[in-house]
Amino acid sequence: MARVYNFSAGPATMPLPVLEEIQAELLDYKGSGMSVMEMSHRSKVYQQIIDEAEADIRELMNIPDNYKVLFVQGGATLEFAMIPMNLKKNGVFDYIVTGAWSKKAAAEAKKYGKVNIIASSEDKNYSYIPDCSDLPVDDDADYVYICENETIHGTTYSKLPNTKGKILVSDQSSMFLSRPCNVSDYGVIYGGVQKNIGPAGLAIVIIREDLIREDVDPKIPIYCRFDTHANNGSMYNTPNCWAIYVCGKVFKYLKSIGGLSAMAKLNEEKAKILYDFLDQSKMFKGTVEKKDRSLMNVPFVTESAEKDAEVVAATKAAGFDNLKGHKSVGGLRASIYNAMPKEGVQALVDFLKDYEAKH
Repeated sequence: MARVYNFSAGPATMPLPVLEEIQAELLDYKGSGMSVMEMSHRSKVYQQIIDEAEADIRELMNIPDNYKVLFVQGGATLEFAMIPMNLKKNGVFDYIVTGAWSKKAAAEAKKYGKVNIIASSEDKNYSYIPDCSDLPVDDDADYVYICENETIHGTTYSKLPNTKGKILVSDQSSMFLSRPCNVSDYGVIYGGVQKNIGPAGLAIVIIREDLIREDVDPKIPIYCRFDTHANNGSMYNTPNCWAIYVCGKVFKYLKSIGGLSAMAKLNEEKAKILYDFLDQSKMFKGTVEKKDRSLMNVPFVTESAEKDAEVVAATKAAGFDNLKGHKSVGGLRASIYNAMPKEGVQALVDFLKDYEAKH
């Protein structure tokens, strides 16, 4: 079986033991005589799958009882609209823009109210996280919004912003379950699962119960109301049964290796291998300020776009896939999510070292 080291930013590599378990159950899930893909979401068998998935993520993240876990279709992009739609009271939303995804989220929120950009790193092409210790938070702000790990630009928050008592909403798509998280610091945490957890087409929303309101604008589509999902156990309509099943497998896998603190330690070790190489290389250099570097997405460049393209082609030929940087940034990017083994990062570094020596 020839599996490549897949450095894709999403859909991304998944843990091999999880894939093997899914493969073994593909035609007959636990004696049911059918695949999870064919199973009614109203069946007792499937109800157990979704219940266990929720219980396991609650345990992994130590989610307090006054938070709901919702499995919502549409990925993180649908949440760009659902957040302002559902949290709107005064119609003022404060956004910290640190890259492409927070910028897109802010643009979407403008359809539903007044958006204040209270901090931004656009001046240096999103290569750092701005100081968020004393922000001009609007007195009327319904929430403060961040993308906690910017997939494209490779930045992450080492410290959460001071929201001055306002609700913090965080898009954690590309860092979900990569390290321990104090859920009660947030009003809402959400993320598309296709980067660090499972297959595409699903977002997980962790939301404090008091933020799930029934007095929202009646024009909001029924599917886009948080109370619709909360009141129906994420089963108002047919959910993404397959993705939820796979995510549940990944939650169990993470528990089996020691949970999020063990995962964080491994992620720090993996990232250090790559960043240590970039810091001493004469050919390759990282694009992010050291204090704000992501453990998940590592963008880097050579001296020219032509050279970048040559290196990408060479890595692909050598069995490393999806190292081309995002079209808006160029260069190269290694996404080294939870499921990327340390050997994969080491093999990439060995290859880049060798390439540099020869060129």
